[in-house]
Amino acid sequence: MSFNIIETKVNILKDNDQEATKVRAFLKEKNVFLVNLMASPGSGKTTTLVRTIEALKKDYRIGVMEADMDSDVDAVTVQNAGAKVIQLHTGGSCHMDADMTMRGLEALGVDDLDVVFLENVGNLVCPAEFDVGANRKVMILSVPEGDDKPLKYPLMFQVSDALLINKIDVAQIFDFDFDACKERARKLNANIEVFPLSSLTGENFEEWLSWLRKQIEEDRR
Repeated sequence: MSFNIIETKVNILKDNDQEATKVRAFLKEKNVFLVNLMASPGSGKTTTLVRTIEALKKDYRIGVMEADMDSDVDAVTVQNAGAKVIQLHTGGSCHMDADMTMRGLEALGVDDLDVVFLENVGNLVCPAEFDVGANRKVMILSVPEGDDKPLKYPLMFQVSDALLINKIDVAQIFDFDFDACKERARKLNANIEVFPLSSLTGENFEEWLSWLRKQIEEDRR
């Protein structure tokens, strides 16, 4: 007896990559820069996003897509920071994919925007696997999570353009080796930019903002 074996995950990712290409074409047509922001719950993702919005909103029209399984708490917080916001409920899915992202962009409306942040569902596994068509992928790792995360979740570090090591204001409390974390991350991705910072106090935050502004401007040329 013989039967076919279908690798469904391969097919799903292939289909998603095709949709991601459509998202990129849409963003280019609209001249909009999309940042896929990924992190674990509790890493300070929303706090980082709010401080980033407050710093950039004088120069760029900013929109945010808040992806969550079932909540609007972060969307309210971000809206109060001065961004145009849409809440995306993923229906239990642990990540956003390119089709969801396209539908979110269309519902948000980008004709009056320059930069859009997708605050992806909080985890370091599923979001890394799915290309949403973003111009840049940025991940946040907080000091309390530990410096060994590149060893445990290598794909997230491999696909990200920038790593924000957040909560450096509590570094003295935790046994976090910054050099080891950077070395582990760069073994996986030699081109990843690493920014130790505190989204709470603002320490070193300007370095991240400077990098992001440069990415936005280079893409708009």
